[in-house]
Amino acid sequence: MEAKDRKILELLATDGRMSFTDLGKATGLSTSAVHQRVKRLEQRELIQGYGATINHAEIGLPLTAFISIRPMDPSQPDDCATRLEPIEEIESCWSVAGEESYMLKVRATSPADLEDLLARIRAAANVSTRTTIVLTTYYENRPVVLSHGAV
Repeated sequence: MEAKDRKILELLATDGRMSFTDLGKATGLSTSAVHQRVKRLEQRELIQGYGATINHAEIGLPLTAFISIRPMDPSQPDDCATRLEPIEEIESCWSVAGEESYMLKVRATSPADLEDLLARIRAAANVSTRTTIVLTTYYENRPVVLSHGAV
């Protein structure tokens, strides 16, 4: 997959209502070129809806994992989220209650790539990690439905 297509997918994942003109400005493509690329991405089912669901396996990131992290030295400042922000493979970062301090959702190309990612996370934030690898995703990014009577 071309870098421009990957960028279009990233932008649409962030804002599924982004105009073709804005996508063009962000990618350096003309509006018509962006429109053609988006159509091809839809036909290949890489875009499955707008709130843009991305088929990560198709764009080269088939491995999903959840990584719990805990600081090696709890007396140090709690700046893990800031230290980890530049690592692009981290899709989400949540502060959590429990034994660990944060939970990360990451995407990787292979087990070896995940191993490298874990080393970079440990080095960047001075943390210990516990990893769970996703085997099958049955559903993800489902819309929230409010129950009757909810305000």
